[in-house]
Amino acid sequence: MTVGPKNPKPKEWLSKDHSLGYIASYKPFNMVDGEGVRCSLYVSGCLFNCPGCYNAVAQNFHYGHPYTQELEDQIVKDMSQPYVQGLTLLGGEPFLNTGVTIKLCKRIRKEFGHDRDIWSWTGYKWDELMQESDDKLELLSYLDMLIDGRFLESQKDLTLQFRGSANQRIIDVPKSLQQHKVVIWSKLLR
Repeated sequence: MTVGPKNPKPKEWLSKDHSLGYIASYKPFNMVDGEGVRCSLYVSGCLFNCPGCYNAVAQNFHYGHPYTQELEDQIVKDMSQPYVQGLTLLGGEPFLNTGVTIKLCKRIRKEFGHDRDIWSWTGYKWDELMQESDDKLELLSYLDMLIDGRFLESQKDLTLQFRGSANQRIIDVPKSLQQHKVVIWSKLLR
């Protein structure tokens, strides 16, 4: 019997109950975590426990090191480079680390407005997030693109654009919030 990822009830997993504010890693100037050149913050801690997770070590909330003001300042400095398109939040689970991710997103919006985009991966599905806690909805409101859904090994497809399994979607967050329905990213190739 194959065991799949965990499926939380609405508001069952709260950042305040799990997050330790740890960062698994920070990768500036990469081109794999979304469109264009990006600065990627990998937060620590995830409860979905997807079999086959590509970053299983970051599921541990104790992994890595604490998020610091110095790291945040470095991220903002790196993002000020004219060739950087945006910030990417990954993990671990960004929506279970909202103390870190909201603080950073607010600063990015303050410093750059919408001249830099913000992408995030999450194990939550869009309809699950719509029933979630206020902090998760606040984080969502800062995002431009969301790759939603748990990684499913049975649907693994490494040819997909910015996704690991076929069930995951790249969602245009502002359009989806405005239209009250999921709007898929207009540049989706496959």
